[in-house]
Amino acid sequence: MTKNFIRRISNRYSKLGKRRKKKQVWRRPTGRDNKMREKRKGYPKTVSIGYKKPKKNKTKIIQNLKDLEKIGKEKLILGNIGKKKKIEIIKKARERKIQFRNVNINKFLKEIEKKESKKKEKKNEPLKKIPEKIAVKPQGEKQNSEANSNLALKDKNTSGTKETKK
Repeated sequence: MTKNFIRRISNRYSKLGKRRKKKQVWRRPTGRDNKMREKRKGYPKTVSIGYKKPKKNKTKIIQNLKDLEKIGKEKLILGNIGKKKKIEIIKKARERKIQFRNVNINKFLKEIEKKESKKKEKKNEPLKKIPEKIAVKPQGEKQNSEANSNLALKDKNTSGTKETKK
């Protein structure tokens, strides 16, 4: 028997889950005069032994190929694993005609094939040539012209001032 256990006073406050399913999380009641903690009649039930699902009905989480080989055609969930291992596991599952609850096998494999084909196309494309700039001066001329302009500035600055020795 499965039951939805809801936190005490969750129907009063938005932050505890009033009209917000994601916030409706179980927390054990701990107050001194809490009727739910005392398991009084007429108050919501608390989590206790006996409410668990039978092991046969539980979903199995697959993390690697060994897990997949051990398990038959049961309720399966593909765990949080890398892309390479995920592809291997899904291909084996397709061969054995096993379905996952959280992954659509055919759709997943098609998407991966598309992405791989796009990567190959990008690699095979020739690189774009950079257009050459018109009338580029050699570096030596730039340095000379800069040096000349610096000298001219120094001459202007020193010509108007008188230097006095102390």
